[in-house]
Amino acid sequence: MAPGYSLSPDGGELRAAVEQGRVSALAVECHRELQGCMDTYPDLFPAGPFDTRLLNGVALANAFGSPWATAEGLRMALLTSMWNFAADWLVDYVAETREEVEDLILRCLAVADGTSDGEDSSITRFLAHIVNELDTVPAFSEKRSFWCDQLERWLRAMAREWDWKAALSAGDHRATPTFEEYLGNADNFGTTWVNLAHWIHTGDAATLDHLEELWEASQEVQRVLRLLNDLATHHRDLSWGDLNALMLGVDRAGVVARIDELVDGARALIKPLTDACPWPAAYLERQIGFSTGFYGATDYWGELR
Repeated sequence: MAPGYSLSPDGGELRAAVEQGRVSALAVECHRELQGCMDTYPDLFPAGPFDTRLLNGVALANAFGSPWATAEGLRMALLTSMWNFAADWLVDYVAETREEVEDLILRCLAVADGTSDGEDSSITRFLAHIVNELDTVPAFSEKRSFWCDQLERWLRAMAREWDWKAALSAGDHRATPTFEEYLGNADNFGTTWVNLAHWIHTGDAATLDHLEELWEASQEVQRVLRLLNDLATHHRDLSWGDLNALMLGVDRAGVVARIDELVDGARALIKPLTDACPWPAAYLERQIGFSTGFYGATDYWGELR
């Protein structure tokens, strides 16, 4: 038997395989959508870091996170996931000065709040495309400021990490964040922003009525995913010059213990939502489950060239 694999407890391997095959087919459809993003904005997705590994990982994460969905129903989650990776790349690896980072933030926020058409660059055109699609659903007019606030939290969190890395690169070790400061900056992971876009685009009235509670639960899930990612990417982060929780005075056992605490906290926040809005509640639980399995074996990025 393969390590880490167990047979279905009731012997229902045929049923299990049928369901896995169906979700895998959904992932194939999601992959096509993601490839379309790369084809439309090729300069945002350089070969190497953005390879089939990344596309496959994002497609699988979305399909297994929402196995009841269609690729069309996941379209907003797919678009925002790819924008997330593109913006992360521009801030972490392309921007050479703090002024470039701030300029990117301000231009993106102007697109998000509708004061710019985003025609000045590919990253803003892509964001304008997302905004235009969100604008086709009535809920966006009411929830837009909430979504914009989370976008700013994410962009500012990425800028904060850029500052930490720049200071450390210059030899200023006073700038090293504590483990808790680093974890408190988990908005730079971007999943809550993606989740909000997905829920606003597809959510029913109950989901939209409970958006703030879902946001709170998503924030806790995002912290879990931040640390799961760090456990999987420690060696990569060392070679790419990134920060990682394991560089901040906490060993692997300490990070695992903190993840366990966060999972308990996330599930406590999710549980009251399961009756009122079961699908987004299940989506959050499955984000934890999928990421635990996925990051136990691999991560999303390709290779630097």
